[in-house]
Amino acid sequence: MPDVSRPDHLPHRRPDGQPPHTSWLPRQRRGTTPQMIGRYPDFDVFDAVDSWDEATKKVVLARLQAPGPLRFFTPAQAPTLRAFCDTVLAQDTEPRVPVAEMVDATLADGRLDGYQYADMPDDRDTWRLVLAGLDHTARTGYRIEFAECTAARRENIVGEFARGRLVGGAWEQLNITRAWSVVMRAALAAFYSHPWAWNEIGFGGPAYPRGFMRLGGPGTGGAGVREPFERPGATDRDPVGDTEGGRG
Repeated sequence: MPDVSRPDHLPHRRPDGQPPHTSWLPRQRRGTTPQMIGRYPDFDVFDAVDSWDEATKKVVLARLQAPGPLRFFTPAQAPTLRAFCDTVLAQDTEPRVPVAEMVDATLADGRLDGYQYADMPDDRDTWRLVLAGLDHTARTGYRIEFAECTAARRENIVGEFARGRLVGGAWEQLNITRAWSVVMRAALAAFYSHPWAWNEIGFGGPAYPRGFMRLGGPGTGGAGVREPFERPGATDRDPVGDTEGGRG
């Protein structure tokens, strides 16, 4: 396994050896986004709240309620859970989408995907094993728990997890590549179901009953034309290129 104690282990880093950071994005001027930065600083999905029917409004507004205590994960697991969710979703400061609590509620209520990999345990057991594995790797490499590691060290461990390279401890009970898929699917589903994440990506929210006006592809008059509720981005930089190419 590569040496996860080295801070320069991860690829796609800035010339100074540090990972690309989101600080180049403007501050949010309308609504709320994670960390109050984003590509669409003048967009707030709740500008459209009056166009939603009551059922839709109730569902979306409920996602803004303060999360309750964890019900699935134990108090001992909570720091690792939160550190992992913050690291993989780059939520470094407040406000944060409460992904850890959202994942916990999903697992506590048994709202699973309805399928699992043939060579993997139940998703709930996978989550517990992943958290144990993260702490095992942190203790092996740094002699502290995962949640106690610096951001750079957590990123190194998570990078090795994504590449399926972690060994020992709880990892021996998992197909690590599939475990990464299981936990990231849950974390991303939670994050992008939250209205603050919608503001971050300029997503207009529920299409019902408002619908969309600008339909069609190239040559039909719809391509590149915004809906009345959409706002232009503050930058034309390609976020995929930034991520894959390490532009900071």
